[in-house]
Amino acid sequence: MVDKPVLLVIAHGSRDPRHAATVHALVRRVRSLRPDVRVETGFLDFNIPSAQGVLESLAAEGVRDVVALPLLLTRAFHAKADIPAVLRDAPPQLRIRQAEVLGPSPLLLAALERRLYEAGLTPADKSSTGVVLASAGSTDPEAIAVIADIAREWRHTGWCAVRPAFASAALPRTEDAVRELRALGCAKVAVAPYVLAPGFLPDRIARGAAQADVLADVLGPAPEVARVLVRRYEAACRPMLAAVGA
Repeated sequence: MVDKPVLLVIAHGSRDPRHAATVHALVRRVRSLRPDVRVETGFLDFNIPSAQGVLESLAAEGVRDVVALPLLLTRAFHAKADIPAVLRDAPPQLRIRQAEVLGPSPLLLAALERRLYEAGLTPADKSSTGVVLASAGSTDPEAIAVIADIAREWRHTGWCAVRPAFASAALPRTEDAVRELRALGCAKVAVAPYVLAPGFLPDRIARGAAQADVLADVLGPAPEVARVLVRRYEAACRPMLAAVGA
């Protein structure tokens, strides 16, 4: 039997200790879903172990196959440039496949709704509540367009309105989207951070939500997020296992 590829979850990293703690909590949930798979965590910056260091350690152990999964919600600079650069510098004996980023996914919309209900909304509030889908932001037009598409899709599930907002690099800001939804006449306004872990930009989103009725928590280790990671891993594994006749 061929060993399953190691799953290496690659997170951005942050000086904020809440970031790494949240990433590790999410990875523990992934391990609980796939106890048959070795799951490792590496960071691009600020935190240890580094993704490069984990890859070197795996190669030293004799591991051959690795799925590198970007812990990112959109396909922007880190997924297109930073992570591929790390993988190109990995030990040559490793066979590495980069998995797709997490979003978009219906499971992530389910996680967003979970966080809103945990923050105090009820399903009965849905039709009268406007939601700000608050992302960290990006200079990548593709990433910005994806957030706008997600907002449109989510609106069709029954919310009064959904507006995208960004903590950096793009407009509108969270506070501007909150004011827009108030002007539309939504009975309640909720802010749903479309971010994985706490940190500088999520804190900016929270400040921008000061005039909202509800502020949800970050996605973090929500069970739906862990399931997305497993699905991305499994999709990346298929061609690798087929190539070795598994």
